Amino acid sequence: MAQDTPDRNALPQAAAAAASGALAASPGALVALLCLTEVLGMLGSSSFSALLPEFQREWGLNNTEAGWISGIFFAGYVAAVPLLVGSTDRVDPRRIYLLSFVIAGAASLGYALFAEGFWSALALRALAGAGLAGGYMPGLKLLTDRVSGPRQGRYIAFYTGGFSLGTALSFAFTGEAAAWLGWRGAFAAAAAGAALGFALVLLLVRRARAEELAREAASRSTLDFRPVLANGAAMGFILGYSGHTWELFALRSWLVAFLVQAARFAGDSADIAKASWLTTAIVLISTAASIYGAELATRSDRRRVIGRIMLLSAAMAVATGLSAGAPVALVAALSLAYHMVVMGDSAALTGGAVAAASPGQRGATLAVHSILGFGSGFLGPLAVGLVLDLAGGEGSRLAWVLAFLTMGAGSAAAFAAIRRL
Repeated sequence: MAQDTPDRNALPQAAAAAASGALAASPGALVALLCLTEVLGMLGSSSFSALLPEFQREWGLNNTEAGWISGIFFAGYVAAVPLLVGSTDRVDPRRIYLLSFVIAGAASLGYALFAEGFWSALALRALAGAGLAGGYMPGLKLLTDRVSGPRQGRYIAFYTGGFSLGTALSFAFTGEAAAWLGWRGAFAAAAAGAALGFALVLLLVRRARAEELAREAASRSTLDFRPVLANGAAMGFILGYSGHTWELFALRSWLVAFLVQAARFAGDSADIAKASWLTTAIVLISTAASIYGAELATRSDRRRVIGRIMLLSAAMAVATGLSAGAPVALVAALSLAYHMVVMGDSAALTGGAVAAASPGQRGATLAVHSILGFGSGFLGPLAVGLVLDLAGGEGSRLAWVLAFLTMGAGSAAAFAAIRRL
């Protein structure tokens, strides 16, 4: 009869699970859900870059001002990272992840309602960057807290691939929504996507159990990153990631504008919507390169694999910049190849930083990873805008060659950091 006696704790535990919206499914289902909500939260992430030529025309922005607005998104990200990502060693990352949708939604809706020029766009894009800070790395921390074992590296690659998917769909989503609803309607629709992501996480992802929170971090201040800076293995990957993000975010921020101008050089029609779709395809296809690079790095010498990708990336930057004026099909093909190579070491660098993190310092390591990485992501687009203005503007082929050399400098610097550390 004893075995038939109900467990007194069973009903309360079941009720708690139901109340928290526990996702009673496989780790793969959790990864899929996080990738989906990551994409929903990022629908407004590339909206300014997708419509950059239109904003330059409507508001009279020069390339440097456009570079500031593109880059300030990542500056907002960096400013919010110490608190939002650093706190995930003490607070359930699910709470931070939910907050990210609120911030991202408010930024997109605010842009739709109030953006009128350089300064208002600058402030609202900085807020949008803070929303991403609460989503990307806290989402990864949420994943790695709940999923471990030999497949964790693969799941990390899928999740970081979701970041590229979100970026890609943001380009296409914005271009199409703007064609139907205008640019204000496109930003409002992105806010609706963030609201949907919030609802899915709230209902389907369970709260963390107390024992799942990192006990080792109990004595560490949220903003004390000294143990991470002293971890040479992790810092090698973090500095490599910084050079990678300089190049990647500069390329993504200016790719639509480059494709539009390349079409003009070739005498073809310069359509922003077509360029946005082409950029979407380029970013989507390149996601596979990130996953493949992570798998290759796991099975081989991670540092050597990353180093070779970085050298090839710098070479592809030169080739793509020199293609300005060539037939549009060739420019698009080189842009795709370049973006794929840049993405080849993305997940491998993040996976390396996670693997090298000390116990109880994973959240702090990801915070430093984000601060330095996305700090470079802020500077890259701005540097390209400055180079374009100083070299004669977007109508100069030489200016675009120098702009792509500026992008490729990120991989060159990252290669030096990886080799040294």
